[in-house]
Amino acid sequence: MTEYCPQFFTASIVHWYQLLKPDKYKHIIIDSMRFLVNNKRVDIYAFVIMPNHVHIIWSAANNHLYKNIQRDFLKFTAQRIKFDLIENHPKVLEKFKSNRKDRAYQFWQNRAFSIPLYTEKVFQQKLDYLHNNPIQSHWNLSEKAEDYEYSTASFYEHGVEYWDFITNYF
Repeated sequence: MTEYCPQFFTASIVHWYQLLKPDKYKHIIIDSMRFLVNNKRVDIYAFVIMPNHVHIIWSAANNHLYKNIQRDFLKFTAQRIKFDLIENHPKVLEKFKSNRKDRAYQFWQNRAFSIPLYTEKVFQQKLDYLHNNPIQSHWNLSEKAEDYEYSTASFYEHGVEYWDFITNYF
């Protein structure tokens, strides 16, 4: 049951560094989500990309396992960001050096957070939390949730289908 009900997923950048602030890195996240949907690995119901973390509500599709989806999502996005930093921002890349034997750099914190959303009530709570993230006073990324571009708030608030890979949960 848990493996195929919707899940609320959060991944954060190491040291809470605001690596995702530039739009080009937000687009890497979006490209990865689109790839996962187009390859029928997940259905994505909602997301928000913040300067140092991402929240996604998704469901595994076609017997794919969440742990594999999460691993591939985090690995793909880290690789793409790393390549851009090598080419364009080598000094920023140095902030992500890792002492681990299996990698030279680490962008995502260990143990991304994921919880199953068993009921519609819990789903709605997480959806509201996710969409209201950009309007929190410590972020102040927009005045209204639906005005923040890197979120599905306008999709659920006004039916604006800006992202071609989103499935309406309701």
